[in-house]
Amino acid sequence: MTDALTTLAMHGGPFTDGGGPGWLFFFIPLFWIGLFVLLFTLAGRRWRKNGGPWRMQGSPEHTLGDRYARGEIDETEYRSRLEVLRAGGRADAAPGA
Repeated sequence: MTDALTTLAMHGGPFTDGGGPGWLFFFIPLFWIGLFVLLFTLAGRRWRKNGGPWRMQGSPEHTLGDRYARGEIDETEYRSRLEVLRAGGRADAAPGA
């Protein structure tokens, strides 16, 4: 037991010769920086693809088209509401109003 402890005390470990981790030490922060850049890039692409935080349900025209496709509104109501949306959302801008 004493011989093993003496050998360990004399050897000192892998960094006692002055070598140290050297340039490999810089790979640790570079790895984490690269990982964060990758995650933010992928999240940003998904964010821009989905329209950002302000587009939660979809555009009003898309929602109106979905309602028309499901049969909730007829064609005349769809067209009149679509004209109101394209005119800027003002009910007084719709023709016939």
